Amino acid sequence: QVPVVESGGGAVQAGGSLRLSCTTSGLRFDRIAVGWFRQVPGKEREALAYIQMPARSEYYARSIEGRFTISADEAKNTVYLQMDSLKPEDTAKYSCATSERLGSLYFLDRWQIWGQGTQVTVSN
Repeated sequence: QVPVVESGGGAVQAGGSLRLSCTTSGLRFDRIAVGWFRQVPGKEREALAYIQMPARSEYYARSIEGRFTISADEAKNTVYLQMDSLKPEDTAKYSCATSERLGSLYFLDRWQIWGQGTQVTVSN
């Protein structure tokens, strides 16, 4: 089984919404951090948000705060990223990653297991 799998990407018009899912397997879900990131070709990967289990503490980058919401469903070992009021500049490949330590929006080397990513395209 692949430890981390993303789904839910697609094409949407500006102002629309998407919900991405990050499903984990073989991990102690109640002891990890799960984060969402995005990357545009030619640019550095950007950390967006992460949730720290078991407390479910949420952390957001300023660039998406107020538009994106992270949540977790322990029964499904899944973390979601609800994205509202999408803008064309949100177009990117979105990936999730897990950390068995404290997560971070600044230190990407904290994140150990990465998914393959899912493409999000927002058009005018």
